[in-house]
Amino acid sequence: MTLEEAMQGMKNPSRKKKLGGCIILGCIILIIVLAVVISQVTKKGKQNVNGFDKDFSITWAKNHTRISHHGERLELILDAESGSGFKSNDLFLFGSIKMDIKLVPADSAGTVTAYYLYSPTDHHDELDFEFLGNSSGQPYILQTNVFANGTGEREQRINLWFDPTTDYHTYGVLWNRRQILFLVDDLPIRVFTNNEDMGMPFLNQQPMNIFSSIWNGDKWATQGGRVKIDWTHAPFIASYQNYNLDACIATDAYAPCAMPSANKWWDQEEYQALSAAQQDKLRWVEENYMVYNYCTDVKRNPTTPFECTRNSGGFLGLGSLH
Repeated sequence: MTLEEAMQGMKNPSRKKKLGGCIILGCIILIIVLAVVISQVTKKGKQNVNGFDKDFSITWAKNHTRISHHGERLELILDAESGSGFKSNDLFLFGSIKMDIKLVPADSAGTVTAYYLYSPTDHHDELDFEFLGNSSGQPYILQTNVFANGTGEREQRINLWFDPTTDYHTYGVLWNRRQILFLVDDLPIRVFTNNEDMGMPFLNQQPMNIFSSIWNGDKWATQGGRVKIDWTHAPFIASYQNYNLDACIATDAYAPCAMPSANKWWDQEEYQALSAAQQDKLRWVEENYMVYNYCTDVKRNPTTPFECTRNSGGFLGLGSLH
């Protein structure tokens, strides 16, 4: 529409009404688009909000850590002298927590790179990703574990279906009042549901820090401790970047953002249980890559733990710890 046509429309009542309708419709569309954009930005959270040097603290062997790229990348180093570690400055209760990690390459046997959430309490809660080093050419094993009110021993192990040493991959959790999803590149590899109705504690009262460390675990990590660290390959380096903390910052269970009334996106109905597509993906992981599941370890658990049927994509993996 030209300026002259617009002017004529202002003189013509019918055209003026039509023009006004178009403007209102355009405003409505613009508002909808802005709402969607804002929703997506809020849902994705902020990546590297302030940098590793601001949002995290070194907990162990500062001389075995490196922060670079203006605070956007952190490296943990393990050698014969020491390992190293860091933790978040904030505690979190519910939300989405992700981080990109590139693991120790080549012969990493005996090394453990741990990435986990942990509550600093006597009867602690904990969500573990433990990457167990391997001899060259063998798949990396990822061990996950869940502690609720101080009780753990819920290990599961999978072989990763890619080489986690050549590039960064995203590891994280989606945590709400109904379930906790362990995710690798946004693909569910484990679910832990709220079983309070069956008398089992759930992780909904204790805020947790994010931790990561690299250390000597050659007494047990690789082939049950039979393969030791070859220190001639040191230093062993794990690298981190692109953390995304779209979660409730809390010091106790009564933080406003942790209350049901806060109505956060992770509390929406679509995140309260696995979708059919997620169940298929989880089942794919369990059927093809699971090498140990505490649920089916009859030596440790002669009776299958009652929560196992709820915490599965439909397949109970086989295997033993060693």
